[in-house]
Amino acid sequence: MTMASSAASAQQRQADVFGGIGRFFEELGNAFSGSSRRTVSFDTKYAPNSIIVSTRQRALYFVTQRGRALRYPVGVGRQGFQWSGVSHISRKAKWPGWTPPAAMRKRQPYLPKYMPGGPGNPLGARALYISGTLYRIHGTSEARTIGRAVSSGCIRMLNDDVIDLYQRVPIGAKVYVYQ
Repeated sequence: MTMASSAASAQQRQADVFGGIGRFFEELGNAFSGSSRRTVSFDTKYAPNSIIVSTRQRALYFVTQRGRALRYPVGVGRQGFQWSGVSHISRKAKWPGWTPPAAMRKRQPYLPKYMPGGPGNPLGARALYISGTLYRIHGTSEARTIGRAVSSGCIRMLNDDVIDLYQRVPIGAKVYVYQ
């Protein structure tokens, strides 16, 4: 092997490695921008119209039929603010208003007592209320929080994704949240 061909070979290996890393980061960025829901195979015991949240995977699955689900990336509760359990959707709201709980206002006294719905509201474009809890599955305009554990326990979705989910989920749909 000549010195020129050895250098060319090394440059090709470097291009292969760094090109692969570039593609990885490009795909990672695409995963959390815009709408990134995907239909996936989902071997499940859950009935169609069920919502399954895996906080570890930072994913929400909406079962469309046996063996199939829509997978949405989500943001979840930060350490000490995580919820898990089984419930159902008791209410749905478009551009919901928000009343921060007293404990949250104590931690963050600058929060308003009430914030009407709209683009600046932290609940985003839609909210699905989880019965028997203070938690919701709701939108956010802060895309950087998707895929992270940053909320006070709610499940955050991109606004485009929560609008899509809102149209699909009936009142009474079962919700399963797992750590």
